[in-house]
Amino acid sequence: MLTSKQRADLRAQANDLDTTLMVGKGGVTENVLSEAARQLEARELVKGRVLEAALLSAREVCDALCEALGADGVQCVGSKFVIYRRSEKKAQEAARQAREERERRNEYFRQAAIQAAIERRKSREE
Repeated sequence: MLTSKQRADLRAQANDLDTTLMVGKGGVTENVLSEAARQLEARELVKGRVLEAALLSAREVCDALCEALGADGVQCVGSKFVIYRRSEKKAQEAARQAREERERRNEYFRQAAIQAAIERRKSREE
């Protein structure tokens, strides 16, 4: 469950998103569910639209998708909706990048400390 602060942050991020999930007159079908699951795994945040021919409202589609996929509904405005589900793949990738950055930073400071020790030793010998 998202807090109101997290939901507000996700709504702000969703403003720049393109609508990538379309729900037509067939409603929430297996194809729509599989596409939504694929997009959520790749992006975490998906903006969708319910076409006029559909017999469902955006709220109903959003609720059905969230229930089926274990996602959280972020926003429903008019015929558009935004859903969010944390992606383990993206979380692991972010953790790996943070670890690499930390290792790179540590190596830089290690080399700087070695260089400073060499400089101190040279200044003592002179």
